[in-house]
Amino acid sequence: MVKLTELQKQNRKPVLLFLFFASVMVLAIGFLSSLKWGQAHTTWPALWEALTWQGKDKAHLYIQTLRLPRTLTALLVGVQLALAGLLTQLITRNPLASPHLLGIHAGASLAVVVALITFSAISLTHTVLFGFAGAALGVFLVWLLAGSQQKQHVQLTLAGIAVSLLLSSLTEGLTILNQHSTESMLFWLVGSVDHASWAEVRTITPFALIGFAVFMLMIPSIKLLAMDDAVAIGLGGRVAVIKAICMLLVIVLAGSAVAICGPIGFVGLIVPHIARALVGGRLVLLVPLTALLGGSLLLYADFISRFIAFPYESPVGIVTAAIGGPFFIYLARKKGGAR
Repeated sequence: MVKLTELQKQNRKPVLLFLFFASVMVLAIGFLSSLKWGQAHTTWPALWEALTWQGKDKAHLYIQTLRLPRTLTALLVGVQLALAGLLTQLITRNPLASPHLLGIHAGASLAVVVALITFSAISLTHTVLFGFAGAALGVFLVWLLAGSQQKQHVQLTLAGIAVSLLLSSLTEGLTILNQHSTESMLFWLVGSVDHASWAEVRTITPFALIGFAVFMLMIPSIKLLAMDDAVAIGLGGRVAVIKAICMLLVIVLAGSAVAICGPIGFVGLIVPHIARALVGGRLVLLVPLTALLGGSLLLYADFISRFIAFPYESPVGIVTAAIGGPFFIYLARKKGGAR
């Protein structure tokens, strides 16, 4: 039996290597496609010269100052939202959970809108801090509404939807009442990366890298969350502390992403399920694959959004919502049937 298990693991290694290689290639193709195609025509030689900083004409500057930071922002935000979604599902043991469905996106959006209305000039760093505060508010309201008992899938999801609708309605009301200062935020409120510059890249990169590193380091502790709480505590695990740290990490990942690009929905719901279907529940493999697929999904969603109303831009949130809505219905029906 032991030899059979070892043989199965050896046979699976080439499959896993192929999956990760294919994921990296899909990500690379999406990255280059995002840089190459759009409103302005760009040749491959010009793209290479721009990426290697060999040219300084109009085409090179267009790629270096507009398309490259936009593409990097989409990549990093996709990674953050996917990891936040995976971690949310692990914490709640709820396959329908995601930052979008637990009020994190709506809370962060409300806080950022309030900050932009209240302060005429606010830095990007302060905007991100307001995003953290709003995300924490959304999580607190959901947990308060769902109750302190063992969270049931449907109960927690319904509480998240209710809180999200409430906070979103407040955001829309503030936007309508302050049209003079929020008119430029319409795309942001749907979810958009078309405004991204190098300032956004510099701001969000530390959160993405540190968040991924912390997630990987916490894998041994997160494994305890898959057990019954009594068993985990019996093994010496501090379940409450682990959950608190994990939820703080979700707030940091999702809150900073929303503060930069708006409430882009369903990335955190879709990607973890796809990654889990490919490599199973082994976190050492699941976490990096989720990051790769999250970056790829938002890159391709942003690429598609450029051509919906070409030559005009469309928010990337439209594409993710069009994909995520049916996917959420499918998951809800599948999990409901399983129960």
